[in-house]
Order: sequence, then structure tokens, then C-alpha cells
Amino acid sequence: MPTTHAPATDRSGLRLMHVHAHPDDESSKGAASTAMYAAQGADVRVVTCTGGERGSILNPKMDRPEILANITEVRRQEMERARDILGISQSWLGFVDSGWPEGDPKPPLPEGCFALVPLEEATERLVRLIREFRPHVVTTYDERGGYPHPDHIRCHEVSVAAFEAAGDPERFPGAGEPWQPLKLYYHHSFNRPRMQALHDAMLEHGLDSPWEERLKEWKPEPDWDARITTRVPCSDYFGVRDQALLAHATQIDPDGHWFAIPREIQQDVWPTEDYELVVSHVPSPTPEDDLFAGVTPGS
Repeated sequence: MPTTHAPATDRSGLRLMHVHAHPDDESSKGAASTAMYAAQGADVRVVTCTGGERGSILNPKMDRPEILANITEVRRQEMERARDILGISQSWLGFVDSGWPEGDPKPPLPEGCFALVPLEEATERLVRLIREFRPHVVTTYDERGGYPHPDHIRCHEVSVAAFEAAGDPERFPGAGEPWQPLKLYYHHSFNRPRMQALHDAMLEHGLDSPWEERLKEWKPEPDWDARITTRVPCSDYFGVRDQALLAHATQIDPDGHWFAIPREIQQDVWPTEDYELVVSHVPSPTPEDDLFAGVTPGS
């Protein structure tokens, strides 16, 4: 396992873009490494594909009529607070949340939602933001979406397409000067070995594990877990991550599973956030411990 403490590195001149489906995803996936890179001087931009308008209210204390009636504005305000806590900038891609379809069979997705928008339309919007921000590194979800929410799947598809198109002058010529990001990563923080290690540590401390039932149903996939190439030491920023999570008060229950494992156990057992390097246009042998490995500000 890599060292616990983040290196005291100057990241000035480096730019990192995370592409996420909903407000709160930037705080639940990769938030500690995000905060670390921002604190080290990197320019970090989160692109949020939807407004999270159809997200359920998952915190009982926020399940009130006036919150539900103004959920779009509430979620924008939550995103603004989380953005400020993480020390990043943020852009909205401008699409509408698809919601989580429930039932058997599942109902059709709502007309006009993000998951149904033509791929080229959404890709052009993201290409425009990439060419404007000029990131060296882009992160998004794997082809499963991290979990199979239709917006997460679409976010993956749009991000991969935009990463490929942004540097091509023949693609979307009206969307700005071409810019080719150097590296593309997928998030893999919710991997089974990590959850098993945290679960085992809780039991060793005589504590109840929030992952007990989930692990019983979670079929091991060693080949999938082996896709992780990059473990970024960032446990010094787990507290910032937690504050950013709490900013999303409609989505995060402070008494729920997010905070059931003491931070000290997390820092000791699994002090990294984990990624898969998918594309690299610079020499960057794996395994790595840095999303910017092989990248220089002038790249």
C-alpha cells in the first residue's frame, strides 16, 4: 500500500477535469484526491452533467415539502458549497437528471433526460468545456457507470467520446481551439478489496460493519479489480472529503453508512483513492500513485 501522506508537491500549471453525472458525485468519488491536488496548486474543474433534479431525498432530516418543491435550486446550492470546500471550479453541462427507473419491467426514461440526449449533442458540449479549460488529465466512470444508473452510463459514454474528439480539429470545429488531454482515468474507489479490508478492520476493532450484508452479495471479480492501475495517497484530505459530502445535505445522511467507519480506520487501512489509467499520451508506467505522473505543466 502507498504511503499515507500526500507529497508536498507544487502542482501549479497542471489542470485536472472530473466529469460527473450529478451534484454529490464529485464528493462521493475521488473527493480527497481532488482536494489534495487543488491544495497543491492544480487547477481542478468538475463538470456536472445534470442538475440532479430527480434525485431522491436520502437524508430524513431534509425530507420536507419545501425542500422537495425547490429541489433543483437546493441541489445547485449544495453543489456550490461542496465546490468551495474542495477548492475547485465547476461547470454545469446543462442536462436534466434521468432519475433511477424502478419496477419490473423498468419504466421508460423521461423524455428529454440526459440518458436520452443524442450522444453527439452532449459530446459537443463537453468538448467545448475541455477546449476552454484545457485539462491535462480527465477522469470519469467506467463502462458500468460505477453503478448502472442511466446517467452514469451516459456520462461514461460522453466523457470517452469527448476525450477522443477534443483534440481533433475536424470534430466540432465551432466548439473552440482543439485541445488533446493527455490522460484519461476511470474511478474505481468502490472496489471490493477496499470494502473487504474496511469491513475486516471494523470487525477486528469489535465494531459493526456497514458492509456486511453488501459483501455477502458482492461476487468477487479479480479481473475487474486488477484493472486498478493508480492508487493516489490522499488520506490527509479525508476530512475535506467528508465535509464536501455533508454539503450535499439532501443526498447524504450524516448518520448513515457514509460515516459509519471511523476516519482513523479508513486512513490506516486504505489511505488511497483508486483509478484505472485508460489512455495515456505520455510515458507513464503503471502502477502509479499520481494522476499527473508523466505530465508537466508545459505538456
